[in-house]
Amino acid sequence: QVQLQESGPGLVKPSQTLSLTCTVSGGSITTNAYYWSWIRQPPGKGMEWIGRINYNGTPYYNPTLKSRTSISRDTSKNQFTLQLSSVTPEDTAVYYCAGRKGPTIPTMTSPKEYDYWGQGTQVTVSS
Repeated sequence: QVQLQESGPGLVKPSQTLSLTCTVSGGSITTNAYYWSWIRQPPGKGMEWIGRINYNGTPYYNPTLKSRTSISRDTSKNQFTLQLSSVTPEDTAVYYCAGRKGPTIPTMTSPKEYDYWGQGTQVTVSS
């Protein structure tokens, strides 16, 4: 079965760039019609959809984070990557990667709306 695993630094300093990788196993990120997303949950707050990259490699970002977000992929490693620049303590959150057949939009933040969901990784922004 398809499994997703997030990886990356657990601690990032303010103003730096947060970089996380999602490794997909058991399936290909180039599978037709599949969309791969990043979602986060700050402590004590609700889920926030960050953005996605589709099977063709086309990204789409939450307008509220668009200026700081970049999502790319490495098809040779079957991975997709999130970069969030100029981070502040407000970017502290558990970050999840997820996948589903069909487009995702900023309101889709529940694991129930996805076919595949990673276990999440804690990222803390602090000096």
